[in-house]
Amino acid sequence: MTQPGTPIAAPQPAETPYIHCEDLFKIYKSDELEVVALRGLDLRVERGEMMAIVGASGSGKSTLLNILAGLDQPSAGRVMVGERNLLTVTDEDLVDYRRRDVGFVWQQTGRNLIPYLTAEENVSVPMALDGRSRRFATERARGLLDQVGLAEKRKRRPTELSGGEQQRVAIAVALANDPPLLLADEPTGELDSATADEVFEVMRRLNHDIGVTVVIVTHDREITRRVDRVVAMRDGRTSTEIVRRAQFRRDEGDALDEYAVVDRSGRLQIPREYMDELGIGRRARVTMQDDHVAVRAEADADQDASDGRWRRR
Repeated sequence: MTQPGTPIAAPQPAETPYIHCEDLFKIYKSDELEVVALRGLDLRVERGEMMAIVGASGSGKSTLLNILAGLDQPSAGRVMVGERNLLTVTDEDLVDYRRRDVGFVWQQTGRNLIPYLTAEENVSVPMALDGRSRRFATERARGLLDQVGLAEKRKRRPTELSGGEQQRVAIAVALANDPPLLLADEPTGELDSATADEVFEVMRRLNHDIGVTVVIVTHDREITRRVDRVVAMRDGRTSTEIVRRAQFRRDEGDALDEYAVVDRSGRLQIPREYMDELGIGRRARVTMQDDHVAVRAEADADQDASDGRWRRR
């Protein structure tokens, strides 16, 4: 939760972010109904970063992840992953992108693995589809299973593995073609906390060892101590960021700095608890106060004509 005095700061720009979303919209249409899942979202993810996206159901986080995975296309805006613009990419390039540039881990283990294949065979499948030789695929599959701590269980089928082990195999499958980006949608949603720690530790180790960029969507409240940065979404936009900052003293542990996100149009989302506490409704007064900006509720109170109650605007 944002604390009083939390600094309001725009994310520091980088020269070449690996993921760059700018004014991103996604609108789903069905008959006469329109649902706006993303509303002008801005997001930057650096190459080699391990970060998480959190938010309530309906905030748009899974929609964003599906767009980054090439499983859905945005309605408007800009979304760059590496050198690819996912808004204008051709169908042929999109297939190539999904096969070689991005790996995806689902929450449901049944969506990640083929049940009648062994762990080694599951990891080999993406390489076979990419035209790799059987020898190459087998050797790399064994190496990846060793990296996720399952070398001794490479001949077991998914039903012979625990939930955490299945997710570790799924991570190996996602990295089979050596993609620079790993996406995970609630990868520990069906696991207990101890097993979740093991899965997150595997992703952290791979992020460190091979430099893969990792983006995780999760409801896990402990995610802030497992990743470099946490971006919270609300109403289809990024609202706050929590950034891990290393401390110099070993006994202090890392510090967590929380910021309200300012997009390139100057928009920011005031935390809901602040709005409720200050009585901010439809309008607010914004004034410059030396070295900071002050946001206050409208001073005059009006009677709400619709229900007869007095409230601040």
